[in-house]
Amino acid sequence: MLLDRSLIDDPTLPIPTSRDNYSAIRDRLAKQGITVALSTIIDRAKRLECYQGRPRSKAHDREVVTTAIGALIQSRYVGTSHHRWSPYAEGKWALITSLDDYSRPDASGYADFFDQETTWGHIQAAEALMRTYGVPLRYYVDSLRVFRFVQSRDSVWRKHVLPTDQADPQWRQLMNIMGVPTCRDALSPQAKGKIERPYRWLSRCIGMRTCALERLSTMEEGRNVLREEVDRYNNHQVHSTTREVPSIRFDKARKEGKSLFRPFALPKPYACATDVFCLREKRVVNGYRRVSLFSHDIEVPNVPLRQEVDVHLIPDMARQALYIRIWWNNQLMRSVAYPLAEFPAVHF
Repeated sequence: MLLDRSLIDDPTLPIPTSRDNYSAIRDRLAKQGITVALSTIIDRAKRLECYQGRPRSKAHDREVVTTAIGALIQSRYVGTSHHRWSPYAEGKWALITSLDDYSRPDASGYADFFDQETTWGHIQAAEALMRTYGVPLRYYVDSLRVFRFVQSRDSVWRKHVLPTDQADPQWRQLMNIMGVPTCRDALSPQAKGKIERPYRWLSRCIGMRTCALERLSTMEEGRNVLREEVDRYNNHQVHSTTREVPSIRFDKARKEGKSLFRPFALPKPYACATDVFCLREKRVVNGYRRVSLFSHDIEVPNVPLRQEVDVHLIPDMARQALYIRIWWNNQLMRSVAYPLAEFPAVHF
């Protein structure tokens, strides 16, 4: 408990919590086969002068506004989630996760750490959810640049051509292809809190306690803790608002037909999921029947000169490869793979 207090008071650890979590201490003891009542832990904290009373907060209603699973998926990534999840890690990690508004399971089909926030990470998260559960009715996101094109104001030196929201980022293009509308910015602090609270809980359990106390230093070790905590949150913990275990509530809704997930199906003309869940570029075929992509000239046979083609990019971090698929007139014209090392300046 004293070690917990030292972690909380450490100003070098920008972990978003400033309070003791007595339930986390109880759960950690339970993993070691030690059963202790929460009241006993709080009593010990008072005797060690580590106790903090719960501050009075403004009353507000926390309710489920959707009537079925899949009605609204909240995708989570904000700048504060990119921090030192472990004081022993060399760098910061970014967490991407999602939440179903009705059942409240955190990380619906996906939760992972990344070295930094990327569009590709969010595309992978969307793919995992859609291929596991189906295509949701709507997505709720914030104004992160991954989700929304925001242009700064004009100046005397520069006149912008495209104003805010006049260009679709890569993630938005994916949603348009899958026919999923998106909404931004919570209508109330309570609505935004639905995704904030599970995130803060994961921060406390993973970053403040487990990673610090077990001296974990690698992202893979952090991923193991993340999977364990998400499993406990989804399958064993009663949610404070719904009063049900999230996975049980989710399965119950699905059995009762209370679902707005539609079956995942590839939109035409695509026959491969990699052509949907990918990064997209447009290029014009030059006089040598080639396109230039990041200082690479790629031959595109059977495409008329000066025609615009769609270039699909699929990074494979495990194999350190970049797959490039070139489409024209709704047909796949060329598929080629390069080592990722040949694109050192490209941020995927």
